[in-house]
Amino acid sequence: MQQFEATISWDRGQQNFLDQRYSRAHQWQFDGGLQVPASSSPLSVPLPMSDAAAVDPEEALVAALSGCHMLFFLSLAARKGFVVDSYRDQAVGTMEKDGNGVMSMTRIALRPKISFGGERAPDAAQLADLHHRAHAQCYIANSIKAQVSIEGGA
Repeated sequence: MQQFEATISWDRGQQNFLDQRYSRAHQWQFDGGLQVPASSSPLSVPLPMSDAAAVDPEEALVAALSGCHMLFFLSLAARKGFVVDSYRDQAVGTMEKDGNGVMSMTRIALRPKISFGGERAPDAAQLADLHHRAHAQCYIANSIKAQVSIEGGA
């Protein structure tokens, strides 16, 4: 068993609370010491009660899934002898009501653009297999119920 920690901190300060117009800005601190400004999304809670420059939980979920997939992809590619020079993903999560009428992240589309170096690059079938295997091994993908698709991939 492995455990991962994050400390989430928010303070009301002098803000009124009961009127629902308090700031949703807060801090995420991770076990390595990194502190990240966080907030609700302005799409969920309007400005100025949200901080558009901060990371919101929805963005973090999409980034966590994309990062997990990428890390497994890189490892699998290396084991197969493919040299990856760069990997960029403009992942997009879609939030909408699910089949039960509950707001949910229903779909996450990964859109990796990968550049290979070295003497060989995977063909389309090998690339699809690398993505399939990376998805199957990704802890985050195994933990969520949203549909995950990989669009493009090269």
